[in-house]
Amino acid sequence: MASLRDIKSRITSTKKTSQITKAMQMVSASKMNRAELNAKSFVPYMAKIQEVVGAIASGTSDSGHSMLKSRPVAKTAYLVITADRGLAGAYNSNVLRAVTNAIRERHTSNDQFVIFAVGRIGSDFFTKRGITVIESAVGLPDQPSFADIKEIARKAVGMFTEGTYDELYMYYNHYVSAIQQDVTEKKVLPLTDITPSSATTSYEFEPSADAILEVLLPQYAESLIYGALLDGKASEHAARMTAMKSATDNASELISSLTLQFNRARQAAITQEITEIVGGVAALE
Repeated sequence: MASLRDIKSRITSTKKTSQITKAMQMVSASKMNRAELNAKSFVPYMAKIQEVVGAIASGTSDSGHSMLKSRPVAKTAYLVITADRGLAGAYNSNVLRAVTNAIRERHTSNDQFVIFAVGRIGSDFFTKRGITVIESAVGLPDQPSFADIKEIARKAVGMFTEGTYDELYMYYNHYVSAIQQDVTEKKVLPLTDITPSSATTSYEFEPSADAILEVLLPQYAESLIYGALLDGKASEHAARMTAMKSATDNASELISSLTLQFNRARQAAITQEITEIVGGVAALE
């Protein structure tokens, strides 16, 4: 049985850990609120640019732009969005498991695909397994701007246009609520799922629709990546807040259990001392 000093030491250390996890929970809650606002604020922009792209694409059905047409798939690229650090529950492992399963089902060799990694966890995961990581973005701020991922987004889109690979999938955690984040697979390129705009707005294109598509389509694809990053950041903070809340609750339960154990051990020690005193007095009589 542990001594009173050992039990008290465990109680003290657990209380300190509980204070840390509680502070991390509050910080993550604050970051989550701001990240959720950023993600929701980006939705109207994406809706509008999708409307414009749909209107232009529907009027240029004979456009030969490579980003709008499927082609035989010889090589696939995966853009994986994870966090730079852990302590976020299953946030990172869920995404990595989904990507790994998809790779295992679609490919028989590492030469058939490449990885773009956003986040240190994902970058390290694939590097350790000998999988080619063409570009990685690590150390992103908690509230990222487009400038933070501009390089990797443009490289991912540009290499598709150049024909380095034939399709681009994106994996990230979609923010549903503070307690629910769903792993999402989204096909970014080619842009075959653009539907004709149902809006009644009329657009005039100058100099031409094809010239506008040449500029707008890469920006649209890059915006899809940035929107997923904002969504993923909100999910990351929510997952970390939930994980730290669970850790705090577990610490509280452990403290209660150790306190009860400490009180019982102390009571047993007191009872033993009283018994020894009574026994000593009886012996003197």
